[in-house]
Amino acid sequence: MGPTDVYGDNEQWLTAEILRFAQDDTYLEAGVGCQSDLQEFVAPGLAWVWGCGYTLGRTSGDCVDKRIGSADVGIEKLRDGATILMGGFGLCGIPENLIAAVRRKGTKDLTIVSNNAGVDEFGIGLLLQNRQVKKMVSTYVGENKLFEQLVTSGELELELNPQGTFAERIRAGGAGIPGFYTPSGVGTMVAEGKETREFDGRPYVLERGIRGDFAFVKAWKGDRWGNLIYRKTARNFNPMMATAAEYVIAEVEELVELGELDADNVHTPGIFVNAIFQGVRYEKRIERRTLRKT
Repeated sequence: MGPTDVYGDNEQWLTAEILRFAQDDTYLEAGVGCQSDLQEFVAPGLAWVWGCGYTLGRTSGDCVDKRIGSADVGIEKLRDGATILMGGFGLCGIPENLIAAVRRKGTKDLTIVSNNAGVDEFGIGLLLQNRQVKKMVSTYVGENKLFEQLVTSGELELELNPQGTFAERIRAGGAGIPGFYTPSGVGTMVAEGKETREFDGRPYVLERGIRGDFAFVKAWKGDRWGNLIYRKTARNFNPMMATAAEYVIAEVEELVELGELDADNVHTPGIFVNAIFQGVRYEKRIERRTLRKT
């Protein structure tokens, strides 16, 4: 079987498309669940895969492997002043290992886009302790006393968003949508300095999409191609953040072999992920422990 058998009359078009995107070390990669059986096709350094969906991507051999050794390796290119999208809701589904690595590295003047700011001694709170964060873009910050002190003293900038608006701004950034109109926040401080328009007799405020230099996401399981599955509430903001950054690092509780993830249950396809590693020593703290009275 060869390219003509698979693509028929479209072979010439496919060849042109591959050549348009490819360089010497570029390959045609299999989609989720496909084997990396590659054969020479079109020109040196190019390959094709039959029986699978395909994407163009760069590899260093006959398969894709996005695994890295640790969180510290993943953030080697992180620089002062970067914008980082961090998944999580409260303390659920937060990238614990990556946050710890940023603290060790000491990178400062960061803009952190996260639903909330952790607690005083955990999560993003660790970066606030080190004064590494310049600005927070969030929706709820009520569980962190240090955060409150830094904002009221002027040491930390804060951009508060209605939670639905926050989610849609990230989704828009990942979808290439520069802005959208929403009725949320009209007539409040949220709309100050922003464009407003009326649609069907109702006022709306213009909100901009959000993109980051980095996205730190936490998943339950992943494979070496970067395909991710989240578990229950830990899914929260992680999937949309994985689409809205220039460089996406995923930490997972369990790295599995190719084919072990059910393709129908993959929440984040590997095409969005640049690096993946298996995290260690997860604490998974409970933000507010409530016990039934006996």
